[in-house]
Amino acid sequence: MRNIKRKSGMAAAILGISALVLTACGAAPEASPSGSAAPSAGGSTAAGAADFTGCIVSDSGGFDDRSFNQSSYEGLLQAQKDLGIEVKKAESKAATDFAPNLNSMVKGGCDLTITVGFLLSDETKKVAAANPEKHFAIVDDNAIDAKNVKPIIYDTAQAAFLAGYLAAGMSETGKVATYGGMNIPTVSIFMDGYADGVAYYNEKKSKNVEVLGWDVAEQNGTFTGDFENQGAGKNTTLTFANEGADVIMPVAGPVGLGTMDAVKELNAGGKDVKVIWVDADGFESLASGNEFILSSVIKEMGKSVEDVVTSDVEGKFDSTPYVGTLENGGVSLAPFHDFDSKVSAELKGELDQLKADIVSGAVKVESPSSPKSN
Repeated sequence: MRNIKRKSGMAAAILGISALVLTACGAAPEASPSGSAAPSAGGSTAAGAADFTGCIVSDSGGFDDRSFNQSSYEGLLQAQKDLGIEVKKAESKAATDFAPNLNSMVKGGCDLTITVGFLLSDETKKVAAANPEKHFAIVDDNAIDAKNVKPIIYDTAQAAFLAGYLAAGMSETGKVATYGGMNIPTVSIFMDGYADGVAYYNEKKSKNVEVLGWDVAEQNGTFTGDFENQGAGKNTTLTFANEGADVIMPVAGPVGLGTMDAVKELNAGGKDVKVIWVDADGFESLASGNEFILSSVIKEMGKSVEDVVTSDVEGKFDSTPYVGTLENGGVSLAPFHDFDSKVSAELKGELDQLKADIVSGAVKVESPSSPKSN
């Protein structure tokens, strides 16, 4: 089997996108409705949970971004439901809200504060250093080395590799595409995996499916410049479709909603263009256009956030990074949903075998942005 490797010259994974929409700068944390503790065989966990407050601060994408802010928050709410902890949240409208929101969490008595995205890395580091008795976790960032900060990171290149293979196998035009919000490691790691998956398909099938929007060797490609401009996402998608791409993977948080607008128009006009979503299962999370979602590259953020909260409630907090992989279920390729009958049994079998080969190490999937645990 082929080893897909690349020498790293970039910093370890930092994050991707989204955002949260803070209510007011420095405002008191907003408490979610309290859940009741589920019965537990170990009374100590239930007792500890009753006095435990878990908190979360978003980036500018908001908790309804249908992406990683939302998924992370849902994981905290699940912990509330399962453990009976108290939950508080703060949505950020801009970077200037990060510090006030974090400080409001500390003052609000939070035992564990989860921050979402690398954009909060600097402020998380500062606030954690100033409050060593408090625990913090940061989703999609591995830049903080502190005893009271736990990184939650994902090797999304592995699942994106499967998505690239799938896209190549489903393309009718021989062209697929991807684009990002910004050229940062937590975005480019998706694009690396996707392009390498297409390359692997080409190698195994003696095909020549082309990837638009990303050059693996140069580590550069098509970016909209932010994670908010949905119009840019729509225009980028229309350009790719005009160039012949019929499977498109946006890695741009809410900007990807512009891709969905474009794809709805394109398919209404007679084209056959499909989308691979990222972070969450787009078929389940998007309000419309679900029928055009071929699959999604999922970060199981809800599960990982709940696991980290549970460990802290049980007195097992540590700063060792949680790294989500195909092996531990931290990343995955979503079901095909409405496309299930259109994905051949042969292609499904190849994807199952490819996943097994990645897990076993027979196929090495490595991006310069692939996370490594400390």
